[in-house]
Amino acid sequence: MATSVVPIFRMFDYNKAIEFYVNWLGFKIDWEQKFDDNSPIYMQISRDGIVLHLSEHHGDSAPGSKAYITVDDAMRLYKEICSRPYKYNHPGLEQAPWNAPCFEVIDPFLNKLLITETGK
Repeated sequence: MATSVVPIFRMFDYNKAIEFYVNWLGFKIDWEQKFDDNSPIYMQISRDGIVLHLSEHHGDSAPGSKAYITVDDAMRLYKEICSRPYKYNHPGLEQAPWNAPCFEVIDPFLNKLLITETGK
């Protein structure tokens, strides 16, 4: 039986991925794997129990993937993220059809993270 699911998002530029996921969204790098200086990077990032894998490897995922992430307090996370400047993304907070606040951020490689609370 599965105990966790970890989305793999394709990335094409390490520095842009760090700017988006670490500097703006507040993830930390857990580990990075690279065979040599000319190899693509595969890495794990995490924040508050959310774990994502980012990969430069061809075929690991397609740009434009999406993860549905539930958090305890979407408004708090939204305010925290929006308090840090990031000129490429300005998410709006909405009330989802499942009666919970939600917002979506899109990374530089068109992958989406829909962040929400469980419906009430």
